[in-house]
This record gives sequence, C-alpha cells and structure tokens, in this order.
Amino acid sequence: MMQNQRASGLPFLKMHGAGNDFVVIDARAGGVAITPALARALGDRHRGIGFDQLVLIEPDPQAAARLTFFNADGSTAGACGNATRCVARLILDETGAPRLTLRTERGLLDAEDAGGGLTRVNMGQPQLDWAELPLSRPIDTLHLPLPGDPVGVGMGNPHCVHFVADAEAVDVARLGPRIEHDPLFPKATNVEFASLTAPDRLRMRVWERGTGITLACGSGTCATAVAAHLRGLTGRQVTVDVDGGRLAVDWRDDGVWMTGPTARVFRGTISPEFLAAAE
Repeated sequence: MMQNQRASGLPFLKMHGAGNDFVVIDARAGGVAITPALARALGDRHRGIGFDQLVLIEPDPQAAARLTFFNADGSTAGACGNATRCVARLILDETGAPRLTLRTERGLLDAEDAGGGLTRVNMGQPQLDWAELPLSRPIDTLHLPLPGDPVGVGMGNPHCVHFVADAEAVDVARLGPRIEHDPLFPKATNVEFASLTAPDRLRMRVWERGTGITLACGSGTCATAVAAHLRGLTGRQVTVDVDGGRLAVDWRDDGVWMTGPTARVFRGTISPEFLAAAE
C-alpha cells in the first residue's frame, strides 16, 4: 500500500444489491493491495466494516475495470454477480455509457443499464461438467450423490442447489457449512435451497462459501435458475425471491443474464491505524 494511504487512510464505498453487501475499493489509480489478513479484518462486522464480499476495482486494458472479490474469511471468490452489478452501476453512472465490460476471474462480463434503476449483467454460460465445477470425481452434476439430490452448477464458482418443498423451513445455518466442506467439493461450494412458488418464480436461501448466510447471492441466483430449468421446473426466465429482495434471471444463448437493484449506502475512509494493525 502506498505511503500516503498509510498516512491518510484508504477510501471505500459501501454498497449492496438486494441486501448482498459489499465494501468497494477503487484502485484504478493504483497503489492498493488487499491481503487476506486485511480482507478478514475489514469483514469483521464488529471490529471492522463488515461485508459479504470486498470488491477491489483495478484498471484493465481491455475492459472498463478488473474486479477481484474477497470473502469475509479473506479467501477469494471467483465470481460475485451482485458485486459485479454494483460496480457496473458505479461506472455506468460515472461514464454515462449504456453498457460496459468488466473483467473478473471468469473472464470478460458484459453489463448494462436495465432501466428503472436496475442493472443487468451477463454472468456467462453455466459450467455443467464435473471437472469445471469442480467436483472431486466424475459425476452427473444434475444429480449429485448427496442427501436431497442436489444439482451442481458452476458460475465461475461452485454451487450446490437443493430443491425443497419450503425454503423457509430449511435450517440453512446447520446444513450450509456441512455441505460447503463436503469432500465432493475440493474448493468448497456455495449452497442454495430453493422452492418453486409459481411456474416462473422461485424462493431461494443461500449459504455462501467463505462467508455464511447472506441476504442474496447473484451467482447463486443464476445457478439456481439454471438448475431449475435443467430439472424441468421452470423455463429459462425466472424471478427469484431472496432474503434481501428480488432478482430476475434470463438464460439466453449468450449466457445467464441477471437483473436487479443496487444501492450506495455510504462512503468512508479506513483509518491508518486500522490498516497498520491489519498488515
């Protein structure tokens, strides 16, 4: 981290997408390094700022920006759909452009203004092969050999989607961490529980890898919509009600598009003392 940031602190923006909350650090001017230790310290909701994910924005020669996502435990997340939408909203407003491209670990992702204050992002095609997900051995990802007959879907990160009679009745806090670290998932997994509430509507709750229960998960919403279509429960266009709001998913020929709201909550500066203690 640059010397002047050690002296003056590090600016950040707090945002959320359907209750999925983020600390956004703009490093497009350079000079910012986020370590796992700093991410963990900032993610502490009592002693830090608190977030589901931290997003680092950096310059990219082929895109509007490059995004790196950190979970609350300091690990990195290969994909984060709601955080991608939040950053897209920032840069769309900043530039006045109707659409842009962002780079994540998944590759180049297109995003656009969806009107009505909503932002849409193409999360790419789902990864449905066991090795891409990844799983620890060759298995039919449409029927994973786990209780509840879940579906495995990759969206740049792994997901284990369970279809249940009533998502509200699931003990996510108990089941989530057990499934997250099942040996079937060498890189751990996000865990979703969804129930069909209408022919084109799902209720979903989620346990996020490296974070825990969250009010929404963009990549998990996409994975759940894909799994529901593959199981014959819905078409390719669905509305997904999550704990923090509502997201719309459209699995098109060019990828899985997700649309939803974003919100800027507050700006602040991480103190030099905090940064020094977290190094």
